[in-house]
Amino acid sequence: MTASYVALEGIEGAGKSTIAGLVAGHQRSVGREVVVVREPGGTELGEEIRRLLLHSGEMSPWAEAALFAASRAQLVAEVVRPALERGALVISDRTYYSSLAYQGHARGLGVAEVRALNEAVLDGALPDLVVVLAVDPGVGLDRQVEPDRIGGAGLDFQRRVAEGYRLLAEQDPSLVRLVPAGDSPEQVAATVVELIGEM
Repeated sequence: MTASYVALEGIEGAGKSTIAGLVAGHQRSVGREVVVVREPGGTELGEEIRRLLLHSGEMSPWAEAALFAASRAQLVAEVVRPALERGALVISDRTYYSSLAYQGHARGLGVAEVRALNEAVLDGALPDLVVVLAVDPGVGLDRQVEPDRIGGAGLDFQRRVAEGYRLLAEQDPSLVRLVPAGDSPEQVAATVVELIGEM
């Protein structure tokens, strides 16, 4: 059985959007319906929340976590669940695993606490496969053209996020797979396609 709901995760500058496009193109070429979404965003409400999260001033870590969860809940209701119900492959540029790594681990809110919040609002719509594109935090930051509020949080923060992803992969290696993102985008995408087929 191939995966139906695939999350691409990683720190800032890991190449998630690029890889999502390449993987989607491959899957469409073999006849699958593919829906690509991004978090935060993907709905009218989600895009408004995205603007607040990425381009507003300071906010408390729990406010940040709650806004991500709100955007995510709307995306699942409007786009993800209907796509899965009709048999499409959903490829998501970030999912709630971002919140586990960023707000749960790096911001110190607690992974279990942030997981509980998100799994409540997602009501069972959870990814079959989580691919973490692993890149050196310094390299990832250098790839950013105009850092947003979260991308501009600095190198130490990105290192904590990377550590959070590594711990998630160690805790659930059958679901969360670390893929080195230093190769060419085409090679990385080919690895992700292989993982999708193995699920």
